[in-house]
Amino acid sequence: DTLWDLAIAEVEKRESPDDDGKRLEVWEKSILFMGNKNGGKTTIILRCLEREEIPKPTLALEYTFGRRARRHNTPKDIAHFWELGGGTSLLELIRIPITSNNIRSFAVVLVLDLSKPNELWTTMEKLLQVTRNHVNKILTKLEKTNPEVATEIKQRMRNNLQRDHPQDYELVDPFPIPLVIIGSKYDIFHEFDSEMRKIISKTLRFVSHYYGASLVFTSKSEALLLKARVLINHLAFGYDKSKSVSMDHGKPLFIPAGLDSLSQIGPPPASDSDIGKMCANTPLELWKKVFEKTFPPKSSCDLQDTKDPAQDLQYAEYEVDVMRAQKNQELEQYKRNASKSWKEMDFDS
Repeated sequence: DTLWDLAIAEVEKRESPDDDGKRLEVWEKSILFMGNKNGGKTTIILRCLEREEIPKPTLALEYTFGRRARRHNTPKDIAHFWELGGGTSLLELIRIPITSNNIRSFAVVLVLDLSKPNELWTTMEKLLQVTRNHVNKILTKLEKTNPEVATEIKQRMRNNLQRDHPQDYELVDPFPIPLVIIGSKYDIFHEFDSEMRKIISKTLRFVSHYYGASLVFTSKSEALLLKARVLINHLAFGYDKSKSVSMDHGKPLFIPAGLDSLSQIGPPPASDSDIGKMCANTPLELWKKVFEKTFPPKSSCDLQDTKDPAQDLQYAEYEVDVMRAQKNQELEQYKRNASKSWKEMDFDS
C-alpha cells in the first residue's frame, strides 16, 4: 500500500462506527507539569509513559506525548505532556501551552518537593497564581465568543466538590481547570520529625481541597509512583478514577479530588491564641501564615536558578560555542577600552 492508501484506511477506520453503532472519537488531552526545580517532574512523566530513560534536567519548556488505545483495535488517544523547567524563574512560559483551543481538555500537575518545605508555599503560590491568571483571561474571552464552553468549564470544577459537605462551598475557590498536586521525595520527607510532617501534610490537604485538586505523595518507589500514574492517566487518557483514599498523616497521602472536607482536615496546626493574633482575609491566607511560621520562606533570590545553561555540556554545539567565545572576547575588550576612555575624561569639579 502507498502512504495515501494507509492514510485513507486510517481515516475510514476512525470514522466508521464501533460494534455499538457509535462513532469513536480520538481523545486528545494536554497536561502541564510544573513545580520545584529538581523536584522529579521528568521522572514522573517518563514513568507515566513507561519509558526507560535516564531523566535529564529540563532547560525551559519541553514537550513530549503519549498514545494509548482504550481497547483492542481502536484508534489511539493522544496526550500532550508539557514540562516547565527552572522552578519559578520561567513563569512567562506558562501561557505557551495553554490556549483557548485546548482549554477544555487541559490539566495541570504541580510537583512540590516535600524535602524543601521552606520553598514549598512560595513555589506553589507563584506557579498557581500565574497559571490561574492566564486561564482566567482565556475564560473571559470565551465568555464573549463561546459562553457555553466557559460555563461548562466552570461548572465542571464546581461539580468536583463533595456534595456531602455543602458548607465547604463558601470557603473554597476551585482552580479553573483540573489540578493534581504531587508531593515528591516522600522517602526523604518520611525521615522528618512527626510534627513537621503533620503540619506539611495538613497544609497540603487544605490547599488541595481549597483548589478542588487531587493530592498524592510519591517517591522513586514503584508502588507510590503507580498511585501518581493512576491520577495522571485519568487526566491524560480518561482511565477510571481510583476510589482508594489515604488520609493518615503517618503514611503517603492519596486523596482524589472531591473526597476530602474541611471538617476532616481540621483547623490550621497552631494554638488558638496564635491564630487569634493573625490577620487574614481568607482561609488560604490564614493557613499560609500558620505554615510560614514554622517554615519561613526562602527569599526569591535564593530560589533563582544561577546556573548558566550555556555552560552545560549536554547542550554543546561546536560552531555556536566558538562564535560565542569570540563575542565574549570582543565584549571584554570593549569594556576595557570603555573603562580607559572614561578614566581619561576631564570632568569639571
